[in-house]
Amino acid sequence: MAIVASRNFVFSGLKQCVYTKRIFLVTFLAQLCRKRAKIVLMIALIFTWGLGSGLLVLWKLSVIESGIDQLQVFKEALELHRDKLHLTEQQVILLHELEADKHKNFPIVYCITPTYWRYVQKAELTRISQTLQLVPNIHWIVVEDAAEKSDLVRNLIEDSRLIVTHLVAQTAPYEKVKDKNPKARRHRGVEQRNAGLRWLRDNLVAGKDKGVVYFMDDDNTYSVKLFDEIAKVKRVGAWPVGLVGGLNAEFPIVDKATGKVTGYKSGWLPNRPFAIDMAGFAISLDLILEKTDANFSYQMAKGMQESEFLSYFTTKEELEPLADQCTKVYVWHTRTETPKINGIIPNLEV
Repeated sequence: MAIVASRNFVFSGLKQCVYTKRIFLVTFLAQLCRKRAKIVLMIALIFTWGLGSGLLVLWKLSVIESGIDQLQVFKEALELHRDKLHLTEQQVILLHELEADKHKNFPIVYCITPTYWRYVQKAELTRISQTLQLVPNIHWIVVEDAAEKSDLVRNLIEDSRLIVTHLVAQTAPYEKVKDKNPKARRHRGVEQRNAGLRWLRDNLVAGKDKGVVYFMDDDNTYSVKLFDEIAKVKRVGAWPVGLVGGLNAEFPIVDKATGKVTGYKSGWLPNRPFAIDMAGFAISLDLILEKTDANFSYQMAKGMQESEFLSYFTTKEELEPLADQCTKVYVWHTRTETPKINGIIPNLEV
């Protein structure tokens, strides 16, 4: 399961001949500085750690020594030539840690987004990717419900300039949602969310790696203010979700005197242990990594995915009510209407 790193300072696609790489390197170094000593240092770093790691180290130097003109030029050259480098999985994780240093007060937010093909898929992913571009320290985990990665999603990820892990996890045919028969509808996104959780547990270390995990469905609308609230999560945070459950909003009910959650305003089974929509909570990375048995399941009762999953991590009384004590709405269920398509224009990605 490869990672696609698409960031304004990250190159992609180093699949060229040695001659081309040498020409690129010479041109690249010439752009950096004119002082011979610094050129020697840069060449030494690149050939000692390899092109990818060497450039990462030099980029880090440019952040630390931002006042040095030559290293500032280096940062600009990284942006200019980002399409010349392909990073390994570990380099992407390192890169994200380096990027996070610039926003020490804002944790890395791991957004897990299940997605599947339909006519509005690109429109949905475009909307949320452009929201994520406005937020620091985002690691977007996009999981396609497919046997293999699609060009449509791959191209969108590359254009986004975000740090992205691109995975696939196909739902078994017998578990597929039956759109024409509401009574036969199954849980959506089980395989994909579990694949995202599995990636986190396989690649990050409890106690060492820090952050917050958020399940970010591709058919919702997100305010950038939501991520300010997610950044405050210590263990499990919760907030209102607009346009869901037959109400204009669902939300945890908070006792003003104690600041504790006492119940839920929900259009469906408000007496559930956690009557919270998937978009209405986030969990600390430490808890996700520690509770390795916490996953989504087809065996969970209909409408109980969130409630049963949250029960692994917290109680109602321990929930952290955010968004001004759950009085502000920063995320909405705005499912795009299925378009009526009467014809297909060939060779056009829509």
